[in-house]
Amino acid sequence: MKPVAFPRTDASILADDGDRLHFCSTCAFSQACLDQGMDKSALMDLHVLVEHVGPLHEGDHVFREGDHFDAIAAVRAGTVKTYVVDRDGREHVLGFHLPGEVIGLDAIDGEHYPCNAVALDTVMLCRFSFPKISVLAAQVPGLQKHLFRLLSRDIGRAALLAGDWSADQRMAAFLIGLSRRLAARGFSPNRFQLTMPRTDIANYLRLAPETVSRVLKRFQTDGLVRVERRDLEIADRDGLETLAAPILRS
Repeated sequence: MKPVAFPRTDASILADDGDRLHFCSTCAFSQACLDQGMDKSALMDLHVLVEHVGPLHEGDHVFREGDHFDAIAAVRAGTVKTYVVDRDGREHVLGFHLPGEVIGLDAIDGEHYPCNAVALDTVMLCRFSFPKISVLAAQVPGLQKHLFRLLSRDIGRAALLAGDWSADQRMAAFLIGLSRRLAARGFSPNRFQLTMPRTDIANYLRLAPETVSRVLKRFQTDGLVRVERRDLEIADRDGLETLAAPILRS
């Protein structure tokens, strides 16, 4: 399938609780605006850079490894998976990006995207021209700091699973991590959908697919979670956080 290459869409068809002086509640930059107390002119300058993209459908690529880098994108709705394919044709999942999170930050150092990004369901994006946002970031220190914070968060998240953790610890950390990320954007922390296939979760956690299924069944038997297909409810948050604590460390 050919890459979608950031298709444009009429902004009027997108549900949006923001306007030219306020960002949507899930916007990746909303907290930076609030923290820095940006004035109206600064907010309008940032809004000028935004291009609404989508809808992208399951299997559509936002970009592919090697494509020219000229923009970062904030996920507005849906889930985006990033991954690479090795020389033997094996896929390696790098991460899952939820509403309010940014993709493309790992391309800042070069001129090309170093990985692939694909929609796992119906996805809406806000596209930010990186050359333009770089100029604005130099004028608005809070925005520059926020970009660094987002990049640091991605790096830290990728490093969490590098240790010699058990399958139960990995799965617990994954679920609690998802819960916290959703809660930060105003979504339910205890009831949510696993929008990614079990095979992708297993790949990301460096586990066998059958191991992921076994762990989820064991979690359900132990009363930690309730699972119905892709719908998941955290039933014993304290128990799950105890399992996840060695990895998340907070």
